Amino acid sequence: MLRRIVTTATASAAALTALTAFAGASVAAAQPLLPPLPLPPLLGGELAGEDRLTVVVSETGNARTDGRYELECGPAGAVGGNHPAADAACDRLDELARGTEDPFAPVDRGVFCTQQAGGPATARVTGVWQGHRVDASFSRQNGCEIHRWNNLTPVLPSAGA
Repeated sequence: MLRRIVTTATASAAALTALTAFAGASVAAAQPLLPPLPLPPLLGGELAGEDRLTVVVSETGNARTDGRYELECGPAGAVGGNHPAADAACDRLDELARGTEDPFAPVDRGVFCTQQAGGPATARVTGVWQGHRVDASFSRQNGCEIHRWNNLTPVLPSAGA
């Protein structure tokens, strides 16, 4: 695969060099044939704009909270999506943004967690939060995971054992 990429890049560079040599200096001064494509909104390699998350929850013990939800938290308090507690969830995400910890980060390896069962509930959160891509899985399999889940309530629904 790497060999194919290097070969393609080398061939492209050779073709560009040949075209420049053939057309002379006029190519450098000429306008591009097509306008440049707009780049996605990036800030230092991070995505810019509103927070947009997809939350998929299952086995909470409450069929009304299990499901797939879209949550959009925009600037100036704009809220959208079909999340059942969208206003409160966006408020919680704003509160977490003022902190220093990433609420979507997994539990560090080597951390000792209480071995308590918090129930079979699972959740997956994907999307963009604070300009960063999010792809996080949650469970309630031990004390650390229960804490992560509870920290994101009401983004994640309350789930008891």
